[in-house]
Amino acid sequence: MTAKWSEQLKRNGFAWALLLPSLIFLGLFTYYPMLKTVWLSLHQSDLATPKPVFIGFDNYITMFQDAVFQKVFTNNIWFAIGTVPTSMALAFVMALFADKAMRGRGFVRFAYFYPNMIPMIAVANIWLFIYTPQYGLLARFASWFGQSDLSLLGHPDTVMGALVVMLIWKEAGYFMIFYLAGLQNIPKDLYESAAVDGVGIWTVLRRITIPLTMPTTLFVAIVALTNAFKLVDHLWIMTKGGPDNASSLLLYHIYDTAFSFYDQGMGAAMTVVMIVLLLVLSSLQFFGWDKKIHYQ
Repeated sequence: MTAKWSEQLKRNGFAWALLLPSLIFLGLFTYYPMLKTVWLSLHQSDLATPKPVFIGFDNYITMFQDAVFQKVFTNNIWFAIGTVPTSMALAFVMALFADKAMRGRGFVRFAYFYPNMIPMIAVANIWLFIYTPQYGLLARFASWFGQSDLSLLGHPDTVMGALVVMLIWKEAGYFMIFYLAGLQNIPKDLYESAAVDGVGIWTVLRRITIPLTMPTTLFVAIVALTNAFKLVDHLWIMTKGGPDNASSLLLYHIYDTAFSFYDQGMGAAMTVVMIVLLLVLSSLQFFGWDKKIHYQ
């Protein structure tokens, strides 16, 4: 018995020794910053108070009563609603097309994935050129139809839609790769049996393809939802949150609050709210969809 426990202790000790570097990095760069953010969110820490002062949940109360925060939070919700389902559906259709045996299949896959290879700053500059009034590509095209003052980024009613289109163009090819991998893991004999039985293409899609790619859909949905809250690089180039905060998103507002207005306590409180929101949404997706997923 002693020899058995000694062998098990050596095995576990070796495993923990291998995990120790990763645990140290996780503790220093993930868990400690999270705990520090929660602690800072309970304090007033701005230019008027160089040394943080404990104020409890006052930052959270002020934050939820702030009209700008409410608008930014609503913007981010609509941004996620606009980008996540559309980019996932488009990625699925692109994967179905790229999975077919055809000439130039490699080129088609590369063409779909290419926008994801471009850095977000470069993508923002490309689409800024497209959306620029008078001189932009879209404005020149609209001028053929007599529309000379097209300014999608300069109007509160159109700026969010313009950013949604840009992000869908950027992300759909990235999600397509995951769907393509999921499609290739589906046993081909299922399709052959369906073809022998004369099953229609829409029935095959509904009864075989979609159910067996649900694990991929769950993964892509979580990634897409997270990206909708964390991708804000384009705002620096295209709108800087304007006009009148119509395009400002939560992470951009957090950065603006903490590093432009130097209110780190309020910025930390907003960060905590964003993290909790993403955890809740991811948990609902995981535990809700997991029961409907075919893993084998």
